[in-house]
Amino acid sequence: MDNIDCVKKKIEEIIKKSPVPEDPVHSKNTLEWLLKLKPDVDEALKVAALGHDIERAIEERKVGREDYKYYDEFKDAHALNSAKILAEIMKECNISKKLTDDIFFLVCHHERGGTRRVDILRDADSISFFHVNLPYYFIRNSVEETKKRCLWGYRKLPDNLKRVMIDFDYQNKELESLVRACIGESEQ
Repeated sequence: MDNIDCVKKKIEEIIKKSPVPEDPVHSKNTLEWLLKLKPDVDEALKVAALGHDIERAIEERKVGREDYKYYDEFKDAHALNSAKILAEIMKECNISKKLTDDIFFLVCHHERGGTRRVDILRDADSISFFHVNLPYYFIRNSVEETKKRCLWGYRKLPDNLKRVMIDFDYQNKELESLVRACIGESEQ
């Protein structure tokens, strides 16, 4: 097994034990969206896509939303924590400092974007939230909380992915209605 395969295997092993049921699917779905958005992405982006939310899978290291006043602060802490965990994994797998630093940067900034490469990761993660995570989020959270998260995520999407997301079928009339309301509110 080469070093990158070692990292990918460790990410998968950790994420499949996540208490968040959609995490294993979201990890792979984010990679799938990344490859749809940019088929020729490098290994750093592929690893970052798979492991960008890894901290959610480790209950004793997970960042708590309740510890942050603002949602963006929480998301930044979540991204940094995931990047730190991935750096530990990459060290175990003897990944070069250059590649480790690259992946660390990508994951650390995946919520906000900021560079061309990080923006691709952010966009893949954001569309995957709507594609995979939103129905689970809706089940676990109130309508109001789901609406806030939906608005936050929708506003991050570039126009081309907003058009893709509009066609997702959630098989739940209440969730469909909430999503349509979020889209309408965002477009005003």
